[in-house]
Amino acid sequence: MKKLNHFCAKYLLLFTLFLSLTQVAHSQVFNQDIYKFSRVLGLVKTFYVDTINQKKLVDDAIVQVLKDLDPHSIYISEKEVKEMNEPLQGSFDGIGIQFNIFNDTLLVVTPISGGPSEKIGILAGDRILTVDGENIAGIGITNNQVFKKLRGKKGTKVTVGIKRKSIKKILDFVITRDKIPIYSLDAAYMVSDDIGYIKLSRFAATSMDEYKKTFKKLKEKNVKKIILDLTNNGGGYMSTAIKLADEYLDDNKMIVYTHGLNNPKEEYKATKKGDFEEGRLVIMINEGSASASEIVTGAIQDWDRGVVVGRRSFGKGLVQRQYPLPDGSMIRLTIAHYYTPTGRCIQKPYNKGVKEYRMDLINRYNNGELTNRDSIHFPDSLKYQTLINKRFVFGGGGIMPDIFVPIDTTKNSDYYIDLWRKGILNKFIYKYVDDNRKKLTKQYSDFTMFNNEYEFDNDKLNKFIKFAKKQGVEENEKDFNISKDIIKVQLKALIASSLWGTSEYYQVINQINPIFKKAVEVLDNPSLYKNNLTTIKNKE
Repeated sequence: MKKLNHFCAKYLLLFTLFLSLTQVAHSQVFNQDIYKFSRVLGLVKTFYVDTINQKKLVDDAIVQVLKDLDPHSIYISEKEVKEMNEPLQGSFDGIGIQFNIFNDTLLVVTPISGGPSEKIGILAGDRILTVDGENIAGIGITNNQVFKKLRGKKGTKVTVGIKRKSIKKILDFVITRDKIPIYSLDAAYMVSDDIGYIKLSRFAATSMDEYKKTFKKLKEKNVKKIILDLTNNGGGYMSTAIKLADEYLDDNKMIVYTHGLNNPKEEYKATKKGDFEEGRLVIMINEGSASASEIVTGAIQDWDRGVVVGRRSFGKGLVQRQYPLPDGSMIRLTIAHYYTPTGRCIQKPYNKGVKEYRMDLINRYNNGELTNRDSIHFPDSLKYQTLINKRFVFGGGGIMPDIFVPIDTTKNSDYYIDLWRKGILNKFIYKYVDDNRKKLTKQYSDFTMFNNEYEFDNDKLNKFIKFAKKQGVEENEKDFNISKDIIKVQLKALIASSLWGTSEYYQVINQINPIFKKAVEVLDNPSLYKNNLTTIKNKE
């Protein structure tokens, strides 16, 4: 009975905390429900015929409660909390390498700049064979196992045995773990003499520091126009999105406001002189741009501050707050809707259930929306007007761009899809760069030279085709010819990433990105830029 009372008390406390977060007015009714649930748990514990996993029972109950609310209120287990928070907090403790498991061996793709591995001389192309004397090569090691062995608290040490090309013996390195930054700004470079490009992958705690440093460098290069790439940016911290939008908007302009049944209306406005309030601005979005990305995009569009280029964004207009639970787990609970300055809620409907909600992007593809703007229809009830030029914009299902750019499917083929599905392009480049690193770095002293001169010629392409065949992708000449150009550019981009970094990767890959090319066209054409900010477009 003592154990039973402890069990009931523990989970009564948990559910009291959980249900109190809803701030319901009828506390007496809900207290009865809390007692009802704990009574059921007690009866199951005391009288059920078989042994039960009581923690799993409660976890499953919480999952089901949240599942019936909306698609973004979720339960996060204790194990998942740390993994989830790392990308948004912007750092973890470890040895500081980007790695890949290649031919069942841990390959150092590159040591992270300024990290502990770089400081003691670990190089790109090194293979880690042992960790603290334990062999990890040829045993089928997984990414998660690598994390467990190489990550650890700052200040702790780990010894790795490394095989380096041209050196016969195994080299032992003792690495002192340290804080390793996780960058949210993937790329930044000058597209032309006055156009700067910034690619942000998520809105993390460190994003604004990264942005500020990056923008300062672009400003030193005389940047006058900005392309902000938010394609496939799934969001992050709302506060970071507000700060980024503040960089582009005049003082006291509304950025976003929130409101919920138990959360009164709260407004967030631009507060200070931003770094780029006057130059031409284009924002790139697509169906993977969500949440915080849509806050920034919606504010820019509503104030006629910049031109939005791409495809309709994801459509997440809900605000979540994380609440910790006693066992280290937490819930992420939707507490409000957010609204763009015109009053748009861009949350797409979820009244047909989570399954249908998650099918939305597939439905967009099947309905032809990703290739044809005319396939998109918004009712008049969702129509709003921008605050300066009174252009029509829409709510209720994402941000619709000012200039629609369809997905280019002309170079797709079954052969190309198989290459990506099996990761063949990456595998080939790991081997190619590993075999030719010294030759490449000697021949191309910097990225600019590489970008201007390097080409994947027919000899290299034939080697790639043979490699792909060995990896299980049979040669298909017709399909290869359809996808040849895109394959060549992507292979070149992957080499650039391996030798220099992600910024250089995007400088190459953007050459075949139709949204990027349209963004450049808009910024290079003053009348096109102006027309898209002033012309009223009455669309259904």
